[in-house]
Amino acid sequence: MDTFGLLANGLAAAMQWQNLIYAFIGVTLGTAVGVLPGIGPALTVALLLPVTYRLDPAGSLIMFAGIYYGGMYGGSTTSILLNTPGESASIVTALEGNKMARKGRGGPALATAAIGSFVAGLIATLALAFVAPWVVRIAIAFGPADYFALMVLAFITVSAAFGDSPLRGITALFIGLGLGVIGIDLQTGQARLSFGIPDLLDGIEVTTLAVALFAIGETLAIAATSANVKDEVIAVKGSIWMTLEDWKRSWPAWLRGGFIGFPIGAMPAGGAEIGTFFSYAAERRLTKHPEEFGEGAIEGVAGPEAANNASAAGTLVPLLTLGLPTSATAAIMLAGFQQFGLQPGPLLFTSNASLVWALIASLLVANFMLLVLNLPLIGLWVRLLTIPKPWLYSGILLFATLGTLGANGAMSGSLGPIRFSFELMMLLGFGILGYVLRRFGYPIAPVVIGLILGPLAEQQLRRALAISQGDPVVLVHSPLAIGLYIVAAAAVLVPLYLRLRGKGEVLRQLAADED
Repeated sequence: MDTFGLLANGLAAAMQWQNLIYAFIGVTLGTAVGVLPGIGPALTVALLLPVTYRLDPAGSLIMFAGIYYGGMYGGSTTSILLNTPGESASIVTALEGNKMARKGRGGPALATAAIGSFVAGLIATLALAFVAPWVVRIAIAFGPADYFALMVLAFITVSAAFGDSPLRGITALFIGLGLGVIGIDLQTGQARLSFGIPDLLDGIEVTTLAVALFAIGETLAIAATSANVKDEVIAVKGSIWMTLEDWKRSWPAWLRGGFIGFPIGAMPAGGAEIGTFFSYAAERRLTKHPEEFGEGAIEGVAGPEAANNASAAGTLVPLLTLGLPTSATAAIMLAGFQQFGLQPGPLLFTSNASLVWALIASLLVANFMLLVLNLPLIGLWVRLLTIPKPWLYSGILLFATLGTLGANGAMSGSLGPIRFSFELMMLLGFGILGYVLRRFGYPIAPVVIGLILGPLAEQQLRRALAISQGDPVVLVHSPLAIGLYIVAAAAVLVPLYLRLRGKGEVLRQLAADED
């Protein structure tokens, strides 16, 4: 069956009434949580991960898709009205969007962000539907040595993409790899690093680790900072609708942002922020109103926001086809797949084809729901920004605790007359680890990725060595493996060059404006 037929079948599944409800709940929750100050899409998805635990896999992943897109959109509201980017990819949106809001044009800024997200998301999702099967046809020929090379690619790109330095990324990755070996060795049946604790024989729950590092760790980090800093929420004045001139200036930026963001998001270690910087630089170069840049140009919101959302769909290409997460949010989504025993990769398209295409089609549905939902409810999202931070982060703590209890909350230990959940103890311990990592500038996502991909890499390595009777040359014998090692080297060098070039272009333009 061709791509159009598969996508049509997926759309029919996604349009079933129960799946439409899951998608609606997902986009609403994702936007509501993602719009809160200081909460990016990765934290949004991690916080809401336990919500999907009791659902069937299809409904859960469709809700997850809605949460993912809703959380991506929510960051634009805080960037524009609060000048507080929830993630690095929203920095450029804040640069022009907040200036528009201060001039009383917050409504058109939010509108162009919402419509641009829809246009770019539509382009990128259709591109995902056509690109993913092509990647799968290549990946289906992978052997154990090739899969291990793919894991090496994942580890190298993760170390290079996250954090201020590759060394810190590698350190965080090895923490995750260390956690990944805890439990029963599937080949020998021996317990490893369980220290006689029965609860550790099944290994570390990915859901518990993700929620602890992202939600609990972030809450502790915020609580440790000064509480005297007050954020100024800029009210949306006047009409929220765009003028005819706004439309004329926005639609080319939406299209350019979509076509810039998708391929960069699909690159290993590409990162959404690279696409937004390139989009912003392109809009500055092509605009007919250069005097407005730095003072609130609508193209400076439309293009980068479109690139950001197109990049979000782009990250699903390596995630779904290769099982390779290229962003923190993608790492949490990988955890969402694994909680249902699903491993993204080429075999997922053959063993669970209907599920994968329903998920891809649900991205189209969620994208449309976001457009219909967000524009009329801008006033509600603005009110959410006024929630006091003590209430906000105490609510996050409560939600994370209840979610963990709901997913893995059996009482498994006792201290005298007091019974407790070992999972909650791990939640607290990993939350403190998340705070320590943030305190010293270490990235969080590599820890989760190490826990998920570490056992897979070990399994493929041992299979390859068993087939070759211990000859390590088998690891570099396949042309596919050699190609992946070359891509791993390029994944370190090319994004570094692009990031420096894109940021340098933006900084040069800003310096020229100041002069």
